[in-house]
Amino acid sequence: MNHVFYLSSAIALLGAALAMACRNAFHALLYVVVSLLAVAGIFFSLGADFAAALEIIVYAGAIIVLFIFVVMMLNLGQRAVNREDDILTPTMWIGPGVLALALFAELVVILIRGAGGSTTGIGVGPKDVSLALFGPFVIGVELASFLLLAGLVGAVYLGSGARSTGGER
Repeated sequence: MNHVFYLSSAIALLGAALAMACRNAFHALLYVVVSLLAVAGIFFSLGADFAAALEIIVYAGAIIVLFIFVVMMLNLGQRAVNREDDILTPTMWIGPGVLALALFAELVVILIRGAGGSTTGIGVGPKDVSLALFGPFVIGVELASFLLLAGLVGAVYLGSGARSTGGER
């Protein structure tokens, strides 16, 4: 399982570096998705299966979809149509595709060998996570939800194009 850990770590670092280097927001989001999937692979190799599943569902699924929605909403008009044509080109998908293919090959190797699960016998289940989130960390969870809501409302306002020129809109 060490090779899985190191390969996932390398893919996560490479995906994060490429996400920071991209000038196009959609390209960066694709690399972030690959990086988050690699982090899920790291969790899985360390025996934290539930944390890996949460990583995929919450971050690589929900949060990235929210980011893509906001980026698409802020690029309104003809410029957005031109950018959509750029997104659909096959050359844009080469980098994230190669990294995702490496992660998929890693997953196939893990499934064939049957080397999954917790090797230490210590696991964190859904009950433990829910007790922690809705117990001592409930205020942090609620503050994070309000922060996400404020960001979404701000993005809707910026995307609507409503600009104040004086007292009226």
